[in-house]
Amino acid sequence: MDRAHHDPPRGTLFVLSAPSGTGKTSLVETLVDAVRNLVRSRSYTSRPARPGERDGVDYNFVDATRFAEMVDANEFLEWATVFQHRYGTRAVDIERHRHAGKDVVLVIDVQGAAQVRQTGIDMVGIFVMPPSFDVLEARLRGRSETHLQEAELRRRLRTAAQEVQARETYDYLVVNDDPEQCVDGLRSIVCAHRARVVVMRAQADEIAQTFEGTESR
Repeated sequence: MDRAHHDPPRGTLFVLSAPSGTGKTSLVETLVDAVRNLVRSRSYTSRPARPGERDGVDYNFVDATRFAEMVDANEFLEWATVFQHRYGTRAVDIERHRHAGKDVVLVIDVQGAAQVRQTGIDMVGIFVMPPSFDVLEARLRGRSETHLQEAELRRRLRTAAQEVQARETYDYLVVNDDPEQCVDGLRSIVCAHRARVVVMRAQADEIAQTFEGTESR
């Protein structure tokens, strides 16, 4: 039996971006729970953990010095400064999951997604939009960490207006009007990509081999 029967197919990297307040983190957590063999990559960040956040679950929290050391050591596939804090994706984490045959969903901002594209790595880009500017503003105002800070809220809304201009650089677009329907849309994207012939080729070739020589039966 050859190695093709032992080695899982290499996993796909899904890169998902959305403006702050769109609900991307909750969407992805629900998606990962609903789709087999799909994992979320945990980013590293230099910002302090917020109430209820756990190290290694929500993010990998490191101090500014450690983050800088990781940048200097070229450990990141991408990294960016977002709202005064640094966020980055460790390349070896992505590679470990993909080598094990797991699909990975990476939740990063537009800056980070652009950096990933520039590396030339195979990726599927998904952009999630809010239903409207007004809905996004209402969601941000409902957040405990922003509703008392008007200047910060306005800055996030300005950033969101810039980020939606990058939507056409992605492969897929989903609107988060209804979270359940949005997750259904995301699940459909993952399942459709998995069914592509180029992704299924190794398994399909193995199945096709079982048909060889059956014409004379």
